Amino acid sequence: MRHIFNEGTSKDAPVLLLLHGTGGTENDLLGLAELISPESAVLSVRGNVSENGMPRFFRRLAEGVFDEEDLIFRTKELNDFLEEAAGKYGFDRNNMVAVGYSNGANIAGSLLFHYEHALKGAVLHHPMVPRRGISLPDLSGIPVFIGAGKNDPICPASETEELGRLLVEAGASVAVHWENYGHQLTRTEVDAAGDWFKKNFGK
Repeated sequence: MRHIFNEGTSKDAPVLLLLHGTGGTENDLLGLAELISPESAVLSVRGNVSENGMPRFFRRLAEGVFDEEDLIFRTKELNDFLEEAAGKYGFDRNNMVAVGYSNGANIAGSLLFHYEHALKGAVLHHPMVPRRGISLPDLSGIPVFIGAGKNDPICPASETEELGRLLVEAGASVAVHWENYGHQLTRTEVDAAGDWFKKNFGK
C-alpha cells in the first residue's frame, strides 16, 4: 500500500496510523498528527480503491452504503500491511493508534470490529457503523474518540450514537465529541482529540 513513514522523537509514544477521507492521500492528515501527538512516529496510508479517481479504503454501493465483501477484504489487507510495516520500520505493532477521517475513520472502525489486537486506540472523525449483526472482539481497555457533527448530512447523530454503543458493549472506553457543524473537520474537534490523546496516552 502506498504510504509515508516518519520516525517519531519518542519510542514510547504510540505510532499514529493516519487514514484519509474519500479523495484524500497519505499527505492529508500529517498536520493532524502534529496537533494530536507531535512526538509520535507516523504511518500514513493511501487507500487502494479508486472511486472515479478518488482514493478510498473500500468500495461503496452508494452514499452511506458499504460494499461489505470489499470492506472485509480491505480491512484484512490493511491489517496485514500493518504487520509488514512494523517489521520493515521496526516499530511496536501493539502500540498503534489510528487517526481516521470519514472513509478512513470507517476502515479504522472496521479494524476494531474485526481484529482484537489491531489497535491500541482510535481517533475516529465522523465515522459510521462499519458492519451490523456481527460479534465484536473484546475491546476492553481500548480508548476510542469519536468526533461528530450534529448537522452531519453523511453521518447522522443516530449513527454516531449506535457506533458508540456497539464499541462500549464490546468493552471499549468511548468519548464522543459533538460539534454543531456538518461533515467537515474543525480545529476545535482536532484540539479535543489532542486533549483526549494526552489524557489516554500521555506520560
